[in-house]
Amino acid sequence: MEILMILVIGVLFTVATYMILTKSLLRVILGVVILSHGAHLLLLTMAGLNQGSPPLLGEDAASYADPLPQALILTAIVIGFGITAFMLVLAYQTYKVHKTDNFDELRGTEDD
Repeated sequence: MEILMILVIGVLFTVATYMILTKSLLRVILGVVILSHGAHLLLLTMAGLNQGSPPLLGEDAASYADPLPQALILTAIVIGFGITAFMLVLAYQTYKVHKTDNFDELRGTEDD
């Protein structure tokens, strides 16, 4: 299962890198979102994909699941939603003012 997850993470990082390097502002934002999801999967995979009981007191189990990676990923998802919303608002305002989301057109020329 870890091999499959590593391949999925590699594909997500590759797609995210490609999208971040494009000239469209919306594609850059989507690339950042995909990159964050790849990082979440990487953290979960590196913590181990073992199964176990929840870490509750008074329960006798052979193995327990580690809740720390799950808590870190949940926190990162919430922060990522906030940052994504902020970037989308900035992109919308930029499009409203300049009528484009192309980075070459947003950069302008020295004559402007």
